[in-house]
Amino acid sequence: MKVKISLAGLPGVGKTQTLLKTIDILEREGNVVGGILTEKVMEGKEPVGLKVLDWHSKNSIIFAHKSINSRIRIGKFGVDLKAFDQIALPAIEWSRDNADVIVIDEVGKIEQESKAYTEMVKEVLELDRMMILTLHKKGRNPLLQEVKKRDDVRSLEVTQINRTLLPYKIAQLLKGEEA
Repeated sequence: MKVKISLAGLPGVGKTQTLLKTIDILEREGNVVGGILTEKVMEGKEPVGLKVLDWHSKNSIIFAHKSINSRIRIGKFGVDLKAFDQIALPAIEWSRDNADVIVIDEVGKIEQESKAYTEMVKEVLELDRMMILTLHKKGRNPLLQEVKKRDDVRSLEVTQINRTLLPYKIAQLLKGEEA
């Protein structure tokens, strides 16, 4: 059975950076990586929103921003679910059909709002495929709880101390080598 890894950590600890370094290692080893990453949108030093990136196509869209008026909020940002789904769903579909490793960055608040996205994540979790998911450490939504309870997902915590070496450990674990 292929290894699935969840990376948990507090906001700002470096989960996405750890994931990016891991993807770099995996791709250099010849793996096809697909899925989604979320990135902060900055104005100077101030975060003003979030965008979702399709790792394979490199298409991205801002789905959360301080200027978006929405009942759905992530902190001070309004969320445009249609924009999120427009990138996230095809990215995960592509990775389901073509990738050696599926990455899903930030299983968190937005997923409970998008039923289609939640169903897609549940579907790929059932595949026998290498997978890396990042989770908000303190999140309580049902999808996040489901991922945490799975026997086939190995949980690792990202900290400021281990985030430099963790990508190498993750790559070893995905190859089936105990790290």
